[in-house]
Amino acid sequence: MNHEKMFNIARKRGFLWPSFEIYSGVSGFTDYGPLGASLKNNIMQKWRKQYIAGEGFHEIEGPTDMPKEVMKASGHVDNFTDPMTRCLACGEVFRADHIIEEAIGEDVESLENSEMDEIVKENNIKCPSCGGDLANIWNYNLMFKTEIGAKGDKVGYMRPETAQGIFILFKRLSRFFKNKLPFGAVQLGKAYRNEISPRQGVIRLREFTQAEAEIFLDPKDKTHPKFSQIADEILYLSSQDVQMNDKETLEITAQEALDQGVVSSETLIYQLYLARKFLKELGIPDEVLRFRQHLPGEMAHYALDCWDVVCLTDQYGWVEIIGIADRGDYDLTAHTQFSNEELSIYMEYDEPKLVSKTIVKPNLKLFGPAFKGDSPKIKTYIENLSDDEVLALKEQIESEGKFILELDNTFEILEDHLIFEDIEEEVKGERIFPHVIEPSFGIDRILYCTLLHSFKTEEEGFDKEYFKFAKEIAPIQVSVFPLMNKEGLGEIAIDITHKLREAGFTVDNDTSGTIGKRY
Repeated sequence: MNHEKMFNIARKRGFLWPSFEIYSGVSGFTDYGPLGASLKNNIMQKWRKQYIAGEGFHEIEGPTDMPKEVMKASGHVDNFTDPMTRCLACGEVFRADHIIEEAIGEDVESLENSEMDEIVKENNIKCPSCGGDLANIWNYNLMFKTEIGAKGDKVGYMRPETAQGIFILFKRLSRFFKNKLPFGAVQLGKAYRNEISPRQGVIRLREFTQAEAEIFLDPKDKTHPKFSQIADEILYLSSQDVQMNDKETLEITAQEALDQGVVSSETLIYQLYLARKFLKELGIPDEVLRFRQHLPGEMAHYALDCWDVVCLTDQYGWVEIIGIADRGDYDLTAHTQFSNEELSIYMEYDEPKLVSKTIVKPNLKLFGPAFKGDSPKIKTYIENLSDDEVLALKEQIESEGKFILELDNTFEILEDHLIFEDIEEEVKGERIFPHVIEPSFGIDRILYCTLLHSFKTEEEGFDKEYFKFAKEIAPIQVSVFPLMNKEGLGEIAIDITHKLREAGFTVDNDTSGTIGKRY
């Protein structure tokens, strides 16, 4: 690995270029040159091949600018933040946990802001730019805010992830998949995060490309039909226990990871395996890849469990390039609550079941005289209560003798006004909120790691410095050169080039000299 040499060659050869270069550039953005764009597209096409052709998922494409209501429901308006501090002398801003980690050499990402403030004071940490004092740490929302429409009265946000566009299409997707679980939908495209201090090239961008799959499954059944095929695969796992107790990375099979409860489900383990398979086929070797489980303090607000695939680099250390999360039913229940649209699915049982339940109905002898003209709307409210709400109502009335109902007026409902009855009924199925397993691939970071680990140097024993890509993603598939600078050979080389391009190959052609000068 040699970041500096690799990056210099990547710039010279047209892989990665600074954005807005003639205007002095802006941090957090990058341009892909001809070879970089081709390599990136090939990586994305390989991803599609794995998840669409290989796993039977389907792709959707949604807007990148999303109404505030969507991002409020998803939790991003309130929770999508990083700890920020400002230099009181020069005014420069920094991501607080990063400058603390650089100063003391410890990971503090899971700490509260007040705890980080104490560390800054105890260690006398100063501004990295000018040495000035730092302000108290506060939470900074990373989303780009927009105005939708000419009047500017509709607030939007540039999406920080592609996932939400899939969740809000759940009703249509479930019908497309014939209301059968499990099913998977994917989306590839741009996402945006207004990073506080993006000083790590393509590792930390403000505009980047994601490839995400949302796998909807029965919360009671997270098995996977292909798990037996990968049960003996070796995984390198840095679990919460390993990290918190400073133990060695676990080297165990997929089956052992499941049996020992290190990873919570077959589907989650299978996605870890698929991620590693994808990266290895890009040319990233096993020995520089690890799976790291999120610690309790750094778990995303939506996650039941989350693992990162991290890749070793010489410049940035271990870098997260893929996140694989069990999001539970957080997103579907949140969007149901905020939109008033039911984002559940009806699951039919193999055989009908007899279910005991409690029902409630008005005591008509007392109900009408007590509430008169308001009786119909109160009756409608009671009839629409869920099974759990009926039980809660019964418990409250039995303990307090009454229930206060707030509609357009306040109504006092007494125990005598209602009749509770325990019944058994035959049910053929139930409505459930599916759980979601999500593999989220950071395409730009994966491309960087592919460049880094495909780069061959003289120090490693190679004659020249060059990139050696897996043929499936190589930006140039065929190069055509004349054997020598002789009349007629150039025309033959051009004719061969045309035929190869017509056959679908990406071809580079150079007839300006002999082939010997190109070694």
